[in-house]
Amino acid sequence: MIYLVRHGETEFNRERRLQGHVDSPLTDLGRRQAAAVGRRLKALIEGQPGWRILASPLGRTRATAEIVAAAAGIAQVEIEPRLIEVSWGDWDGRLRSDLAAACPKFAESNWAFDAPTGESYAAMRARLAAWLAELQSEDERRIVAVSHGVTGRVLRGLYAGQPAKTVMGHDAPQDAIFELAAGRIRRIDCALPA
Repeated sequence: MIYLVRHGETEFNRERRLQGHVDSPLTDLGRRQAAAVGRRLKALIEGQPGWRILASPLGRTRATAEIVAAAAGIAQVEIEPRLIEVSWGDWDGRLRSDLAAACPKFAESNWAFDAPTGESYAAMRARLAAWLAELQSEDERRIVAVSHGVTGRVLRGLYAGQPAKTVMGHDAPQDAIFELAAGRIRRIDCALPA
């Protein structure tokens, strides 16, 4: 089983700025989202030894993973470079509104993979497929993967055998867990305390 988690809200998310390989710190809300995910995970995995938490190497995912691990009772966060977010190349760090004004293609397209110097869908899909293929058999998997919005969409699509057009239509919440088990994907929402 894989529990897939997106990093908590960042300053760039709040500003509606593309992050890609550029980093931005978690907001207070992002830290609360990570703690809520960790509490929910603790309830899901309690009494089941051998869980590992893997995170993208970027700071926002590492920070989220540390909070999740502490709340869920998982001892150590491991870094997995293949869980990194798509690179938008020259678009990394740019405001979405600026890109939409300067580049009509941005607003009309599958924006995540249309950046002139960014990573292609095929390249991202290949690295995530290689990661999935290296994992132990599904009945033996006990993985919490902390990644990103686009990465999580592509990973879920790969797991479910969906085409790229479908994949980019998936949502990417920062307050939910996606359970990937038995060929199915189940969303588990994580309530924030009032």
